Amino acid sequence: MKAAAKPGTRPAVPLEHGAVPWLLAVALATAGPHFGHLPWWLSALVGGALCWRAWLWQQRRQLPPRWTLALLVIGTIAAVGWQFRTLLGKDAGVALLVIFMALKPMEMNKRRDALVVIMLGYFLLLTHYLYSQSIPTGLWLLVAITLLTATLIRLHGGAQPVATVARHAGLLLAQALPFMLILYLLFPRVSGPLWGLPQDAYSGLSGLSDQMAPGSISRLVQSGAIAFRSRFVGDLPEQSDLYWRGPVFDDYDGLTWRTSKPPGKAPPQAPTIAAGSPPQAYTSILEAHNRRWLLALDVPTRLPPDSSLAPTLEALAREPVRVRSRFSFASSVAYRANVDETPAILQQALALPPRINPRSRALAAGWASRPPREIAAAALAMFHDEDFHYTLQPPLLGPNAMDDFLFDSRRGFCEHYASAFVFLMRAAGVPARVVAGYQGGELNPVDGYLNVRQSDAHAWAEIWIAGEGWLRFDPTVAVAPSRIEQGIVAALPAGESLPMVIRLDSDWLRELRNRWEAANNTWNQWVLGYNPQRQREVLSRFGWREPDWRSMTASLAVLCGVALLLVALWTLPRRRAVDPAQRAWQKYCAQLARRGISRVQWEGPVAFAHRVARERPELAALTGEAAALYAALRYGRSDQNAAGTLRLLQECIDRLPPRRRRNA
Repeated sequence: MKAAAKPGTRPAVPLEHGAVPWLLAVALATAGPHFGHLPWWLSALVGGALCWRAWLWQQRRQLPPRWTLALLVIGTIAAVGWQFRTLLGKDAGVALLVIFMALKPMEMNKRRDALVVIMLGYFLLLTHYLYSQSIPTGLWLLVAITLLTATLIRLHGGAQPVATVARHAGLLLAQALPFMLILYLLFPRVSGPLWGLPQDAYSGLSGLSDQMAPGSISRLVQSGAIAFRSRFVGDLPEQSDLYWRGPVFDDYDGLTWRTSKPPGKAPPQAPTIAAGSPPQAYTSILEAHNRRWLLALDVPTRLPPDSSLAPTLEALAREPVRVRSRFSFASSVAYRANVDETPAILQQALALPPRINPRSRALAAGWASRPPREIAAAALAMFHDEDFHYTLQPPLLGPNAMDDFLFDSRRGFCEHYASAFVFLMRAAGVPARVVAGYQGGELNPVDGYLNVRQSDAHAWAEIWIAGEGWLRFDPTVAVAPSRIEQGIVAALPAGESLPMVIRLDSDWLRELRNRWEAANNTWNQWVLGYNPQRQREVLSRFGWREPDWRSMTASLAVLCGVALLLVALWTLPRRRAVDPAQRAWQKYCAQLARRGISRVQWEGPVAFAHRVARERPELAALTGEAAALYAALRYGRSDQNAAGTLRLLQECIDRLPPRRRRNA
């Protein structure tokens, strides 16, 4: 004979059939957004597994045997290792989590299995911020976490209308909102992540590279993503003065330009800058690009903390910019830089690979006897007067790339013209180098920030003249002056492929884009960019001048306690809403507890009556009657006799025999 379960022991609860669709929705909501960056075969596998589980649920079929799932897990883990060449790191780790989320429902037949799916869903939500931290991502995660909470309620609360479950989930999240705001404002911030990120965490960041070859900038231009935003104190500089300095290329191998390391073991000489115009102060919000360049307006005269000015005049951070960061600068758009340049830098600015581009060398040799300014003017006049074209789709160049460009194709983008100009200058004996960065920007009238996009990426040239220092020359101006004056869209032919976000010609679409980007900027600064500095700024507005982690932790504890008290005061009165039938049944059960038999929380009235009949037969009839009356009132259809039924249930309490007295 099977032994009866001990009183109060809760058996393993099987998973209710109607709860499975909720759990499948959780799996899809948390894993689905990853399909955009997962391999196609993995997305197909996950989708197929979830569809298979939904079909098994609909047909009420048995789940697959465990050996089948074991083979699937081993095979998919091996496939992930082959795809990513590792099982560690951001992409491989997320892929494994998505696989587990898809396969766990295939063995889900107990409530504890469902709880594993929900906990995995909560964890999987965090991984979405490794790929996107935008407003749509935040809204989707809010929807997903509401679904997860609603599924928990559905698991433990049984079958209920969807609207009721959603309302309860929303109420729980609303109760957590005060704690979220307090933690957001007061939890001590750190400058870096709380744990080490995987090595490939920054692999998706885009921007300028430390080398430039034909086509590198033209490919970058086809992105409409914002590289950084700047807000000026005072008037905005002229469009033609908006040169944002990035890497400087002075090492050329015949095809690719690269940045060079400072020669020798001695520390590099600090640049000398004589400002020729009043400095203009501004603040830039720089998107993460995993490089040290701060992309200051050419040329900076005041730098933010923990940064320096390289000998080649670019502003450099101490560490690569791996998170969106805020920097304050002052720049002068008219200047004289490094009038007394070091011989090593000048020698590097004259170096050319031997035995390449003979026609270009011969052209430059004919100019070599002229002063440097006249040589530069001759090259610019050639670009302006002859049949050169500005295009994003130039033909491929051969080993003698400069000869092919200058004498044959004559079609190129800014990197082609800057490279050719610097090559001609060096061949004529004038120190020269290529500078990459961004040119221009578009003012957003909604928030007053100048948006500089990847499509504003640009390359220009600098030459060094004795007594004058480094001077900027932009060969693109000679070919397509509208590029500098009006932007990239005005300079390129209509057939060139550019992002739609920068080709907008409708006023209302442009207004919509400006408002959306202004909202994103606010989100970036006050949510994603809420760093220690921003936290101090916010707390100082409340009169907290020097907050430290001790005072913030104490205030955090006090305010959380106050919020908990307020939530409790709000929720406790709801206990009075217990209906009279439930109150009478609870009173009856309390009287039984005084007589030595207690009802556990999960026991329904019928199950409790059966246990009372086994343990206390003398109370069986009365308890069975009370349970039937309560079930009729609580779960039955309402009728006109409800008041009489409630009166009979209350009389059952009075009919209970007196308690047994213990012997003295």
